[in-house]
Parts: sequence; structure tokens; C-alpha cells
Amino acid sequence: MSAPAQTSSGAASEARPLAHPGIALLVLVTCQLMVALDGNAMNIALPTIQQDLDFSPTNLAWVANAYTLTFGGLLLLGGRAGDILGRRRLFILGIIVFTLASLAGGLAQSDEWLLAARILQGAGAAFAAPGTLALIATNFAEGKARDRALGAVTAAYGLSVVLGMILGGVLTAWLGWRSVLFINVPIGAVLVVLTPRFVNESPRHPGRFDLAGALTSTLGIAAVVYGFIHAASTSWTAGATVAALAGGVVLLSAFVFIESRAEQPVLPLRLFRDRNRSGSYSNILLLSAPLVGASFLSTLFLQNVLGYGALRAGLAFLPMCAGLFIGGGTASGLLRRTGAKPLILFGTALIIIGSAWLTQLSVDSTYAGGVLGPMVLLGMGPGFAFTALNQSILSGVPQSDAGAASGFLESMQWGGGALGLAVLVAVFGTASQSAAREPHPGLAPDLIERTVLADGMATAFIAGALLAAAGFVITLAVIRQRRAAAEPEAALPTAAPALP
Repeated sequence: MSAPAQTSSGAASEARPLAHPGIALLVLVTCQLMVALDGNAMNIALPTIQQDLDFSPTNLAWVANAYTLTFGGLLLLGGRAGDILGRRRLFILGIIVFTLASLAGGLAQSDEWLLAARILQGAGAAFAAPGTLALIATNFAEGKARDRALGAVTAAYGLSVVLGMILGGVLTAWLGWRSVLFINVPIGAVLVVLTPRFVNESPRHPGRFDLAGALTSTLGIAAVVYGFIHAASTSWTAGATVAALAGGVVLLSAFVFIESRAEQPVLPLRLFRDRNRSGSYSNILLLSAPLVGASFLSTLFLQNVLGYGALRAGLAFLPMCAGLFIGGGTASGLLRRTGAKPLILFGTALIIIGSAWLTQLSVDSTYAGGVLGPMVLLGMGPGFAFTALNQSILSGVPQSDAGAASGFLESMQWGGGALGLAVLVAVFGTASQSAAREPHPGLAPDLIERTVLADGMATAFIAGALLAAAGFVITLAVIRQRRAAAEPEAALPTAAPALP
């Protein structure tokens, strides 16, 4: 387990006690849930948006991609800006931008209007999201209180993947696609009011922005994310895919070079001197991939193979939600006793087993026999692993670097989701084409189509299991187990509420 927080001037200091830690945690978790959920909820509404605003099929994908690219590209800058300007201040500013952009998007009368609003939403989310974890690090003392808080944030991230599909389907069916954006307005307004009352501001660390680092990191991350998105919709060998990924690698290499020489870098490379933190960042990237990829393909399996409607398919993910809460809540209670490494290994093993189980899907599979069990494991696994990984990354981070550390964590999480979707969809497409070329004598056309889809999905889940297995190996080889240290209870703020 990571060492206790240091108290020297240059390292993480103890958090100031909160008068109402439960409300503070609710504010931070709600923000995390809102900005992460928005990307998934809008996907369900895309067909209705296309009809209402007369989107072309090509431009329609940018309703989701404009948000993803802006959010992912600006996360590092948002995290570092919070270190310099004040995390709570930037957290509130990000929520305000996100809320106003949501209102503008809900009022959109053209495709250009909606896309501009989605870009602004992504920018607001990029400045608010890093503050969620950074403010937890500065509002909850390292120990039981912070472990519970991190468990809640972990559950919120995983829940957003599932709840977004449920909420998007319900709101679009009952109130129209605009309600998916309008619902952010009252939630954002409440967060803006509650944050200054219940969340402590972090100390400011005056400095200059690393403009060269901010530019190369933003463009580099955006290029890589675009490459993943393009690969998912076309192929890994398409010219635009190769150009985007190659350009992203060049820009990110330049970013590392710039950061090694910058006086006040946007991502201090000293964060990676701790092997536990470096290994945990890698695992965040790798383990986000099977979660997002499996959620996407499982949705297609439920609707296109089992014949579920959108709402029923969304509700079928409730066991995954339950698994996330169980895993996150249990892990937050065990961290002090077991340390981070055993929980990361256990959670990763559950993800591997769940992904491998899904490789057995076929056209004859049922929800209870082929999908339910893996969903529970793919919920519990990230609940255990991500809670421990977040703790491993944030433990002992100097206060001056907490925003940058959180921003990079969010970048790895977001990038891992894009990577997982691209990899699993690419494997699915190749496997489906291969299955379609095989003879299917005596089968009706609709059954052949469902058979091809099921075979392609089963093959794609092999990739998810392999990505998780790589994370398991990294945990064994890189992350060191550290003995838990006794912590003085008097130093802890009032404990945050445990997960249900």
C-alpha cells in the first residue's frame, strides 16, 4: 500500500476537517457522475437528434466525438490550471461552463449550434473533472475517510457507463432528446451553490502556465483519441487513423521533452518517479478498456441478438451497477488492512474472468446464462481495482501537484475507454466479416445475421481479457506492496458515509 501522506511543506499535507463531509462528497461525486454520464447518455439519443436537426450520417458521430475530443484533450491543462488558480475555483468555473453549454445545446436549432455546445461542454468538463479527485485529496485526510471517498468516485465513474444508457433511453423516450441536456442545468446550478459552502478550497500555488506543454499535450491527446475513434468506425490501417495516431505519438513525445526542461511543467515528470504511481497509471488505461468496450458490445448483443429494446437493454445493466457498488464499497473498507496491490490483483482477475466468460457467447446464449454473470464480475472488478488504483496514484502526491496528478489520471481513464472501444470494435468487425463468409446451410437470414454478430462479439472479448491480463502482469511486476501504517484516528475528519 502507498505510504502515508507526508507533512512537509513540499508534500501532501493533511486535509482540513470538513463540517459536513457527506455533503462535500455528494457534491464531488455528483459532478464526476454528471460529466462522465453525459457522453454515454447522448449516444442513445443520436437517432432522434439526427431526425430533429437533419444531421448527415457523417456529422452525427461528432455529437459524441466533439465532447470526447475536447474533454480528453484539455484534461491535463485543466488539472494544472487548478493547481495554480485554485482547484475549487476552477471546479466551479468548469461546472458553470458545462451547465451553460448544456442549456445552449438543449436549445439548439441546427447541427452547427449543437456541435459548438458539445465542444463547450467538453471544455467545462475538462476543467471540472480533475478537481473532483484533487479536492478529495485536499478535503479528506489520507486514511479511511479518503478511501471511502475514492470508492464512491470509482463507483460513480463505472455507474456513468451504465446509467448513461438507462437515463438516455428513458429521457429520450419520455421527454425528448433535449431533456438529456436540460437535466444538467438544475444539477449544475445546485453544485455551484453548494460547492463554496461545503468544499474547502485547496492552497494556490502561483506560477506560470507551461503554454508549450499545454499545447502539445492537448493536441497530442486529442490526436490519439481521434485515432482511436476513427479506428473504431473504419479500420486501424485507414490513412486518417494512421496519421492521427502517428501525429499524436510525435506530439506527445515532444510534450515529454518539453516537460523534462520546463520550469513549471503542466505534468511534472517527478510524479512518475514512484513506481507504484507509474504502474497504477498504466493499469487505469488498460482496465478502462475492457469495461467500456464490453459495455458497448454487450448493449449490441442484448438488442441485436437477444432482441431487447433500448430501455430493457439499459435495465439489464443494473447487475453491473450493483457489482460496482459492492466492489467499491468493499475495497474502500479493506484498503487500510490489505494495502492496494492485493485489491488491484483481485479486481483485475475478476475483469479477466468476466471478459473470458463473454467469449463463450453464441446465438443460443440467454441473458441469465451468458450475460448476467459476466456483468456482475465486470462491475465488481473495476470497483475493487479502481478504488485501489486511485488511492495508489493520489497517495503522497505534493499538494502543488495534486491537480496535475488527477488530470493525468482522468486522461488515462478517458483514453483507456476510447482505446478499449476502438480495439474491441475493430476485432469485432474483422471477426464478423470472417464469420459472414462461412457457410450457414439451412439457417434463415435473420438467424445467420444474429449468429455472425454473436460470433464476432465473442471473439472481440478475447481482446478485452488480454488487455486486463496485461494490467495483471504490470501489477505483479511493477507495483510494490507496502505495509499499512497505523493512523491516528484523531487526525481524521468525520468519516464520509459508506457506500450502500
